[in-house]
Amino acid sequence: MAVIAIAGAIGAVGRRQTVTPSSVGITPFIRRSTGFLLLSLFAVLLIALPLARAWIHSPLWALFDSFYRAGALVFGGGHVVLPLLEAEVVPQGWVTASQFLAGYSAAQAVPGPLFTLAAYIGMAAFGWKGALVATIGIFLPSFLLVLGAFPFWHWLRHQPRFQAALAGINAAVVGILLAALYDPIWTKAVNEPADFTFALSAFLLLAVWKWPAWAVVLVSFVGGWLRALFG
Repeated sequence: MAVIAIAGAIGAVGRRQTVTPSSVGITPFIRRSTGFLLLSLFAVLLIALPLARAWIHSPLWALFDSFYRAGALVFGGGHVVLPLLEAEVVPQGWVTASQFLAGYSAAQAVPGPLFTLAAYIGMAAFGWKGALVATIGIFLPSFLLVLGAFPFWHWLRHQPRFQAALAGINAAVVGILLAALYDPIWTKAVNEPADFTFALSAFLLLAVWKWPAWAVVLVSFVGGWLRALFG
């Protein structure tokens, strides 16, 4: 989060962004007062949930707090949240490191956002109640932010400093994604030459030979299954 904030500040101060107003406007269907309340609720939950966790000794409350904070601090896609999410759920004993990676692989293999990993972890830890709580927790911040910021978006997108800050954040996210690729994915999943061969083969199929993602996932699954069967 600190990296994102610093990158946004550097972008806002050090880069001049030319704003081209769009000729197509979107009429806000949410009042500014309602948007302010939603943004305030986002901030209150982000602060209050960890504080209340010290007094409310409920595993489901702790689960909701962990996934809400993970969803609130994500910029640039679900992969950015992997290190934060792993640090929240593995030390707690909710899932093991191998279960976490298995859930990540499963989430990558199915359509939809990576945040479907939340349902898997919640289910593995506390059954269907955990799956429901974790899913709501990780998606709720984005709903509050999007709906809360919507009444102000027309004004924000015409502000050069705001656009420049977003450009700085986008640049920082590239580095964060690379860090997430290294840890926990690379450090936990690539442990021997055969693992590297699988990873490189999948990359070549996807990036060089332009195979569809579902086909690469299917081939990787079959290859991993055969390796486990005969290796």
